[in-house]
Amino acid sequence: MRLALAAALFAALAHAQIISVSAERVSPQPLIDAATAHLPWADLGIYNPAAIRRNGKIVLLFRGQNHARISSIGYAESSDGRQFDILPQPVLSPEAPYERGGGVEDPRLVEIAGVYYLTYTGYDGHSAQLCLAVSRDLKQWERRGVILPAYKGTWNKQWTKSGAIVPEKIAGKWWMYYLGTAPGPDGRTRDQMGLASSPDLLHWTDATDRSVMSVRLAAFDSRVMEPGPPPIVTPAGILLLYNGADNKLVYRPAWVLFDARNPAHVLARADHPFAAPQLDWEKTGTVVNVIFLEGAIPEPFSPLEFLGFYGAADRYIGAMRIHISLGANAR
Repeated sequence: MRLALAAALFAALAHAQIISVSAERVSPQPLIDAATAHLPWADLGIYNPAAIRRNGKIVLLFRGQNHARISSIGYAESSDGRQFDILPQPVLSPEAPYERGGGVEDPRLVEIAGVYYLTYTGYDGHSAQLCLAVSRDLKQWERRGVILPAYKGTWNKQWTKSGAIVPEKIAGKWWMYYLGTAPGPDGRTRDQMGLASSPDLLHWTDATDRSVMSVRLAAFDSRVMEPGPPPIVTPAGILLLYNGADNKLVYRPAWVLFDARNPAHVLARADHPFAAPQLDWEKTGTVVNVIFLEGAIPEPFSPLEFLGFYGAADRYIGAMRIHISLGANAR
């Protein structure tokens, strides 16, 4: 079921060229549905999963939301990427002051040197802030607090969310793309892409004095640009799959390519998304018309083929196969 949403890219690089990113759904039905999971702490929605492969199994850390609109992070695992066993209790619940009142939301997950780093949004009912927790088993988590506070930083004016950590050092530092808010090209407040750096993966500061990628008026990402899964370091550069939303808040995934020597510099950027809400359960739910990609796992024998997991309509989890094509010089 090809989505017919291939995103053509003609970025003339000295040594490599990305040709396209495309995707097709794994199933016409949700992989996980809150209505059949029967979890009291996630009875409104199970969605927006981070994903990773561990001990031969696919693990999803997902956002579960109850009817009081309080969110927790749950754990599901699968041997085949289709049938998932879900732990009956969340692995991260709102406990810290910066989480109580709204919850813990929208995780991103990366493993570095045997340690799992979980970035997530802590929401206290008033402010959303980018937070960090660490683990060695994906079930027991140690909070490391708010890493990029709201209403602060060099350019951000409001909330911080969605931290996507580059999984290897560049120029002696760790890097992370995230969402912040500032006036867009038209002067109106827009959610844009920021870049932070760290010496140790625990302490983060803004790496620039402005966003590294702004919204585009009248485009599919005219209102929101939010990082998706951890970036992919390719011979062409740092490929970040992100979630764009237009002025009607229709969410669709796309890509941007950053320079691996300068993670703040955009080399190329998609003109179109590579997927869009089409199925009923992607268009109808708690929030309508949403495909929100947060997890992507490389296939074992094909490093440019990924199994992507996404939240649909803030209620369900779906999956897609993502194909990345490189030019001949980059293979």
